[in-house]
Amino acid sequence: MADRSMNFMSFGLFSSSFKHCLLSRPDVNPSNLKLDNGSRVAVIGGGPAGSFFSYFLLDMAQRSGIDVQVDIYEPRDFSHAAPQGCNMCGGIISESLVQLLAVEGINLPATVVQRGIDSYMLHMSVGSVRIGTPLHEKRIAAVHRGAGPRDIKEVKWKSLDGYLQWLASDKGAHLVCDRVDHFDWKDGRPQIKTRGGLVQEYDLLAVAVGVNSGLLKIFRDSVSGYEPPRVTKTYICEYHLGQETIEKYMGSSMHVFLLSIPRLEFAAIIPKGDYVTVCLLGDDIDGPLIKSFLESPEVRRCFPPDLPLDPPSCHCLPHINVTGATQPFADRIVFIGDSGVTRLYKDGIGAAYRTAKAAASTAIFQGISAENFRQYYWPACERIAIDNRIGKIIFAYTGVMQKLRHDLRGILRMVSKEQMKDGCNPRMSMALWDLFTGSAPYREVLLRMLNPVFVGRFIWNVVVGSLPIKRGRRP
Repeated sequence: MADRSMNFMSFGLFSSSFKHCLLSRPDVNPSNLKLDNGSRVAVIGGGPAGSFFSYFLLDMAQRSGIDVQVDIYEPRDFSHAAPQGCNMCGGIISESLVQLLAVEGINLPATVVQRGIDSYMLHMSVGSVRIGTPLHEKRIAAVHRGAGPRDIKEVKWKSLDGYLQWLASDKGAHLVCDRVDHFDWKDGRPQIKTRGGLVQEYDLLAVAVGVNSGLLKIFRDSVSGYEPPRVTKTYICEYHLGQETIEKYMGSSMHVFLLSIPRLEFAAIIPKGDYVTVCLLGDDIDGPLIKSFLESPEVRRCFPPDLPLDPPSCHCLPHINVTGATQPFADRIVFIGDSGVTRLYKDGIGAAYRTAKAAASTAIFQGISAENFRQYYWPACERIAIDNRIGKIIFAYTGVMQKLRHDLRGILRMVSKEQMKDGCNPRMSMALWDLFTGSAPYREVLLRMLNPVFVGRFIWNVVVGSLPIKRGRRP
């Protein structure tokens, strides 16, 4: 009995000692998971999220006196036209992001911005109305994510993704033009393997791939707790019109559509240089829905009457997020941009900026353990996720309104009057502007819509706009 007690005590002492040894290892003790001089960081994906993360990580490391190596893995060359250089995005940079980037010292050059958007045209079944920028400034930027559509003849502008990649490289990031297709753990550190056969281990791995990448399935099976975002299908295409035709039919306006087409949440036509981009967002966009949209009279009026809308110069049916990822972090790994959390339908580049900066700040100043990312990175993701739930409520309401002509008349009348009056508070115009451009969180948009003055004016315009005696005079 004494021997058994002695053995049990010895086992207990051994277990305690073994546990102490494990916790004292830097790979096991989360408090020791830090970036230091000589640390190696891999970034999978050289789009906005990956480039922003690399830029901020290197900038913060330099300011903190830490020498880290950053490798960006990106197989695409964004100086090429689609499909080789395409990143499947509508290419609108919101007003709020333009301002944030300017504060960071990042000013988009004229060679990247194809067109400054100074207004948008709201098209509904009851009529159309132009809404100017709230501050009367050209702050929204229309860009291409690559060099342009498939049939581009002359490359006149640089891509946004290529420019951001250059900023990261200028900070010291090393671009590896290869595709990562395998991930594993080795001695507690991330190990990646590329299609070209390169095998590398890193102290930190930042995953910045889009939801159209098959790599997320590998991470779902290899990273405990991570579940990729849920997605839906969308549609993006480009039409070559030429600058003169675009100026005649589109101007410098983004054209937004509130049409009663089943499963269509949002649609826009965006002028860019010699091309216009058509974006359809909703519930699993398919051929019949696309056909219904392009053949609607509201859309046909935006194009020359003799222009065939099929086939377009370039088109794709990418997936976009409708939810965020579950637990987009682990020890030594963090998911940013679309692979983590992004904004619902709008301002995906802005969400990439915010999540990338939060992840970089956490890695440099706090640490790279799962607990570090949970405390200091996850709150930034959570704010976006909560705001997206509010956005779903707003889009559900707008979906109902698209079927109610009297509500649409109220919107048309209220916006038209606001645009004709200088100095008044354009409550409806501001709410719609921020909703459709992504320049403000959905929470702010909802609060404006719930303001008693807003509600009162809207009800008044719905009632007056529906009176038979007013129909002939309605804008």
